[in-house]
Amino acid sequence: MTQVTVSSKYQIVIPKEVRQQLPLRTGQKLAVVVKEGVISLLPDRPIASFKGFLKDIKIDMFREKRDRL
Repeated sequence: MTQVTVSSKYQIVIPKEVRQQLPLRTGQKLAVVVKEGVISLLPDRPIASFKGFLKDIKIDMFREKRDRL
């Protein structure tokens, strides 16, 4: 497990081994989420990056044909 240190300005540095595993860029925004004492950093992605991610989803197994509009 990789550890980081909080500076006197409450800043941290994302370790190189973690950065290499993720498609992060300089200047990219990260959302900070705190839940039950755990801090998570989530990359802020533009809505356009989600285009087509449901393209091949099979909806016939989720609901009955008669329920569709």
